[in-house]
This record gives sequence, C-alpha cells and structure tokens, in this order.
Amino acid sequence: MLRFYVLLLFISLQQSMTLYQFNSESNLDSWAILDDVVMGGQSDGHLKVNEDGHGEFYGQISLENNGGFSSVRHYFETLDSSNFSTFSIRLKGDGKTYQFRVKNSRNNRHSYIYKFDTSGDWQTIKIPFKDMYASFRGYRLDIPNFEGNKMEEIAFLIGNKKKESFKLLIDYVSLE
Repeated sequence: MLRFYVLLLFISLQQSMTLYQFNSESNLDSWAILDDVVMGGQSDGHLKVNEDGHGEFYGQISLENNGGFSSVRHYFETLDSSNFSTFSIRLKGDGKTYQFRVKNSRNNRHSYIYKFDTSGDWQTIKIPFKDMYASFRGYRLDIPNFEGNKMEEIAFLIGNKKKESFKLLIDYVSLE
C-alpha cells in the first residue's frame, strides 16, 4: 500500500515543475538583461528582487538610435521538458504588452514567442507550447511552433514600438 502512495505522489509531482520561483533570497546570477544597446539603442532595463520577494523587471524603453526593447533572460542547464505542454507564470504587470520567450538551445538565434497583455493585477498566464511561434529580430520564421521537448533559456521582453517606462513583477515560472 505504501508503494502505491509513493507512486501516486511521484505522478502528482510530475504534473508541474517550477523553473524559477522568486523569493527574498533569490540569487539572480542566472538572469541577464539584454537591451537594444547591443545594436546602438538606449533602452535601460533592470532586474531586482523587491521588498516582497518578487522579481521586478523594470526600466525605460527608448526609440533613439533604432532602439525599442528590453529583455531579461534566465539561463539553465538543458531541461527535458517533453512531459509538459504549458508554461504557467504568475506575474503582475503594468497594463502593457510583453513577450514570454523560450529557446530550446542557447545556440539558436531564434526564440519561440508568446505575447500577452497585463492587467495591473496579479495574473496567472497559461502559455501552451504549441502556441509559441519562432521569431528572429522581430520577424516570424517559417518553421514549426515550439515542440517543447527541451529548453535552455526563458525570457521576458518588452518592445511595443514606443517610448515608455515599464515594470513587471514575477512570482514564478513553472511547467505543466
């Protein structure tokens, strides 16, 4: 009987997996900001853990010098995600549109993208892998959507083609 409960617990644990949970002691070493400054722009994004223990991605988007985006990326060892089909993200935005991105290999130039709107309140965004399309430098690629078998990077990006400040609070990113 005990083996049955252990097996049941194992199966229930495999129904979701946390990729990253922010808290007051989070180490941000595996996160990096990538702004349009890599191509001459002047946008300025930052990531910190705020007083409530949430990740806070914030800054200013500038359109100067053909700029217009800021992103924060989380790098990790290759993860076999073939048993999952959906990202679940708890966040609180500022009413602006953001992108959630994933790469199945850091060596790929393209990312798989899903755009979402924020409401100003805490939300749980569900993103099916199959709805994430491939894109490189703002252009949609003619290759299949994200299959979700493996991943090495996730990211949040803002790039709404306008000068604006932004703030996105992130609680967790998990797989279901």
